[in-house]
Amino acid sequence: RLGGDEIALLIPDGDIEAAAEQVLEAVRAQRLASPSGRLRSVSASLGIAAFDEEDMSADDVLANADLAMYEAKDGGRDRAVAYRSAGRAGRHDGRVSWPDVIRDGLDEDRFVLQAQPIMNLASGDTSQFELLLRLRDPFGELISPAAFLPAAERYDLIGAIDRWVVSRSIAMLAEENRRGRRLTFEVNISGRSAGDADLLALIEGELRTHEVDPAQIIFEITETTAVANIPRAQEFAHRLAALGCRFALDDFGAAFASFYYLKHLPFDYLKIDGEFVRGCVTDRTDQLVIRAVVDIARGLGKRTVAEMVGDEETLNLVRDLGVDYVQGFHLGRPAPLARWLVERKPVDRRARTVNTLHA
Repeated sequence: RLGGDEIALLIPDGDIEAAAEQVLEAVRAQRLASPSGRLRSVSASLGIAAFDEEDMSADDVLANADLAMYEAKDGGRDRAVAYRSAGRAGRHDGRVSWPDVIRDGLDEDRFVLQAQPIMNLASGDTSQFELLLRLRDPFGELISPAAFLPAAERYDLIGAIDRWVVSRSIAMLAEENRRGRRLTFEVNISGRSAGDADLLALIEGELRTHEVDPAQIIFEITETTAVANIPRAQEFAHRLAALGCRFALDDFGAAFASFYYLKHLPFDYLKIDGEFVRGCVTDRTDQLVIRAVVDIARGLGKRTVAEMVGDEETLNLVRDLGVDYVQGFHLGRPAPLARWLVERKPVDRRARTVNTLHA
């Protein structure tokens, strides 16, 4: 067991792909009862990697299996993908590893940030955006972070990516400020970087250099990503909060660390994990979880964001449950920031349902 829902199987001999299919079938046969008594089906995403080179280490094979697993998830889940055919990695020389691809992306400035709008349900305003990382391959196609972030974590490249994201985000804010548009960006940083003194110095320096109001940045830490050092992360967060930056705890409720982080890390927003949002219209348990998170946040004087809002009915329900902000494909898919700024329209603040942005 590598994590809460991640398991590695070492198969010394035999037909690996047939074994993977047996695992998938065994998982599909399971039925789990939700607290409401409703039976739920279960599925798995499998990544297959082989010890097919003499100099491969166990870490190399595990990283390859990670990458293939995320390709399986991106492909629709409930399937197995072998690393040899794990998608875009095959577009490169087969001898080029994902760490090399990431380093090349940094050196050649091929990382890009796309924006997804976040709506304030009270006002209908959409001047807040989450910035989402992509990597452009040499063929011009965008690679999902699910494909390369596991390798970045495993090979200690995530810090360099976080520094690029922070620098680019602040520069983008400065550009929009000069154009007379005051925006707010949610910027993701990894759990490993929460507490990095070098990243803290970089943030402070970039804010001064570009003369950006720290209140325009919300740093987002994913609740499912382990924070390496809680005391250092606390100091990191308090230093930035003193500057005026804000914090969001992403994917809240997705893992057991939720309430531990809630207690020990300062935050301004709780982002309710999309697992509880996308089916909440018909699932009473999801509704109870959302209302409980809203009550916790309000009790602490904080705000909530519902992720993965996919339709108008869900938007109206989470509004009724007390959620403050929403994001999801119903408002817009990730896209270049310029697209959203061109398409922004005046919003009738009196309207109960506001829907100005569509993918």
